[in-house]
Amino acid sequence: MRFERFSTRGPRGPQPQADGGDMRPARGGGFFKKFMGRTGIVLLVLVLALCLLNAFYSINEQENAVVVTFGVPTPVTASGLHFKIPFIQQVRKVDMTIHGFGIGYVPGTDESIPDESLMITSDYNFVNVDFFVEYRVTDPVRYLYASRQPELILKTLAQSYIRDTIGLYPVDEVITTGKNQIQSEIKDKIIARLEKEDIGLQLVNITIQDAEPPTAEVLAAFKEVETAKQSADTAVNNANKYRSEQIPAAEAQADQILQNAQAQKEARINEATGQVSRFEAMYEEYARYPLITKQRMYYEAMEELLPGLRVIIQDENGNTLNILNNQNEG
Repeated sequence: MRFERFSTRGPRGPQPQADGGDMRPARGGGFFKKFMGRTGIVLLVLVLALCLLNAFYSINEQENAVVVTFGVPTPVTASGLHFKIPFIQQVRKVDMTIHGFGIGYVPGTDESIPDESLMITSDYNFVNVDFFVEYRVTDPVRYLYASRQPELILKTLAQSYIRDTIGLYPVDEVITTGKNQIQSEIKDKIIARLEKEDIGLQLVNITIQDAEPPTAEVLAAFKEVETAKQSADTAVNNANKYRSEQIPAAEAQADQILQNAQAQKEARINEATGQVSRFEAMYEEYARYPLITKQRMYYEAMEELLPGLRVIIQDENGNTLNILNNQNEG
């Protein structure tokens, strides 16, 4: 018996179809491959360009940046151009300059916010007080990740301490004389609380922009009180000025009087001393020559009592010894 070998594979080469067509592949397949190859290259170039563009970032002098790598933040403080890993590291920039917001009003406008500005004082009076708060970022990492809304936290703390401090002062001091002290107390309280909370913000300053009663009648009354206080201060200042001018003159006059009195005192003392010296000298002469001294004293007394009298002194023999003429010479 003879067995023939059968093969399951068809004959080599293209086989005619049933309708006699050619079984070779179409030419369009090569064009598709070329198109896909070019598109892939273009896409690759675009991806590389995008990665290159996303690999660099810049920081100006007034900014800091925080680079996040797999959830770990790292601060970058140096300004200029920096590199980062594309699509892996994320960069968030933070403005480090001073910012501000108003409490009780909208800055730059005349719009008031009554819910924020209306407060009560220690003497149970109502008053409208507007504040302006200035702050800046000190730690960009804490600022971005320690809280969701650090500015809102700062504003809430400021409103709380403002109301607490205003409630310790009477309305007169809030509107007139106590503004500086109130500002200082509020600032110290907020700074201490921000240090405790550590949210990356620092209070720069807080100032009272305006303080007035909520009604026109009360405002007019306070203005009259303020005017009266200013008038009183003016009167006090004028009185102090007059006192400053008069006191030196009075002191000079008193000093002159004291000097005159001292001069009179010394003159009288000197005169009395001279009289004592003359009396002592006269007494010595009297003790030595009592009769002659007595006559001399008599003649001097007569000279004073009778200034126009002519006195002739003679001895026992009638000889003229001395002629005293007290008439004033013309």
